[in-house]
Amino acid sequence: MMRRHTAAPGRGRHPAVVIAAGFGSAVLIGTLLLGTPLATTEGESPHWLTALFTATSAVCVTGLIVVDTETHWSVFGEIVIVLLIQAGGLGIMTLATLIMVIVSGRVGLRARLSAQLETKAVVAADLRHVLRKVVMFSLICETAVAAVLAVRFVTGYGEPLGRAVYLGIFHGVSAFNNAGFALWPDNLMRFVTDPWICLTIALAVIVGGLGYPVVFELLRTWRHPRRWSVLTRVTVGASVLLLGVGTLAFLMTEWRNPATMGPLDDSGKLLAAFFAAVMPRSGGFNTLDIGQMYPSSWLVTDVLMFIGGGSAGTAGGIKVTTFGFLLFIIWSEMRGEHQVNIGHRRLPSATQRQALSIGLLGVILVTISTWLLLIITPHSLDQVLFEAISAFATNGLSTGITAHTSLAGHVLLSVLMFIGRIGPLTLGSALALKQRTRRYELPEEKVIIG
Repeated sequence: MMRRHTAAPGRGRHPAVVIAAGFGSAVLIGTLLLGTPLATTEGESPHWLTALFTATSAVCVTGLIVVDTETHWSVFGEIVIVLLIQAGGLGIMTLATLIMVIVSGRVGLRARLSAQLETKAVVAADLRHVLRKVVMFSLICETAVAAVLAVRFVTGYGEPLGRAVYLGIFHGVSAFNNAGFALWPDNLMRFVTDPWICLTIALAVIVGGLGYPVVFELLRTWRHPRRWSVLTRVTVGASVLLLGVGTLAFLMTEWRNPATMGPLDDSGKLLAAFFAAVMPRSGGFNTLDIGQMYPSSWLVTDVLMFIGGGSAGTAGGIKVTTFGFLLFIIWSEMRGEHQVNIGHRRLPSATQRQALSIGLLGVILVTISTWLLLIITPHSLDQVLFEAISAFATNGLSTGITAHTSLAGHVLLSVLMFIGRIGPLTLGSALALKQRTRRYELPEEKVIIG
């Protein structure tokens, strides 16, 4: 029997290819800008790999660094970094399509498909409206966070108004886009007991990491949870569950650790634990010394980082929606049900396969990367695993070994950050030459599993 197949659009026309090329171009531009003498405080060109790693981390809204952001980069370099964070957070295709809307007043079909894939818009025809809402919502949130932080820096820490505004804008953009870049050598450890700063940044990370479809639906129907879609129910439910479990886990493991929570009072410990539970969703900031945490806390952080935040947002990881769907798939299989039902809705088989594929691809990428890092670096397994998951999940938390990793390790982490940002399935579809459609089904055969 003959088999026919339909060819997919050429590589150059596939939306996934355009997205990968867009992020790659942003990384290249950022590398060139950060590679100039203007970008450093010493007025000398940095090592090319330092510029590449920092640009990749910023565009992929990760936050891993090999040099201290404040002391190594000049104001020009810091501005480049925050612009790269903004571009990476919104999505290169989102920005490009918005510019086309403003300039020409219309968008081509190819651009619609590219931006639809980036923003996870349900209907391509609504793309212009969706993009406008995404950009406006992002700017409003970043402005609000920047204003709150600026006021606190002025009133609580005596910063000059200009410096306070600058710090507020930088960290507001970094927080909402889940980037984790900070302008202090200790990240945010000096603010560990300051609820004004910690809760503001944590809230920005949560909102930015929920995903735009979920945020917009919550704004419309927050008073009527029964009207929430499956996506919103799973995202909100899984996020609340992980935040609660994470907070309790950190309280249990770090309560008496003299290098982290030990010296804090009870309220300070609770705030620090909550902040530590929020940041692995892809925030990347830290108010506790990650390198001084117990290995049990590293393991909790590993799991939370790998899961990440919501779909179509600024967070990384396999996404809480994927994690939630996998739990429902396992539950349905244990009950012997042929369909996966969530509430009063049935989860499509295509979505189930996608969730399984993303989860397995994530495990494979992290495993291979960890193995390679163990070969090329002298660090221990728990440290290397933490670093690999942080890069893949575009998180930015680190046990402190990033700057001390070899050049080959920096290249590997850069590649892992890039793959983690554009998504394993997006990259896979970008590399696929053809989409094949079978005109027949093969005979079914029962096999033993487990």
